[in-house]
Amino acid sequence: MYEQKTKPTDQDVNEFIESLSLSERKRAQSYQLLQLFAETSGYPPVMWGPSIIGFGKYQYTYPTGHSGESMLVGFSPRKQHFSLYFATGDDKRQTLLDRLGKHRAGKACVYVTNTDNIDQDVLKALITQSIAFLREHHKVV
Repeated sequence: MYEQKTKPTDQDVNEFIESLSLSERKRAQSYQLLQLFAETSGYPPVMWGPSIIGFGKYQYTYPTGHSGESMLVGFSPRKQHFSLYFATGDDKRQTLLDRLGKHRAGKACVYVTNTDNIDQDVLKALITQSIAFLREHHKVV
């Protein structure tokens, strides 16, 4: 049976950020993202696995019957970039990404090297839209 690897832990978020080998600029931006995600989502930060800071939680079930829980939104500070996590499958996401600023996007992640190069209001809209999309399609817990 499959066991989900990325799940909530009791690890302290601030201790996690402080434990990373980040530049002072990247550390400051980590705390700025922490505040922005918490204020915009309305959820407290929780460590998901060893390296992702998540906000909120929802339950999903795939057509195959596999089910589990995941964070609504989140981010992971990394040495090279920040990985920002939003809902997949949302058609409105690309319109917001087009206005975000300098980034790379994968299926679930948006990669940002420097948060000074992105529009903070668009980032807030991405967080809000992602949560709205997940509320519409899944059970938020």
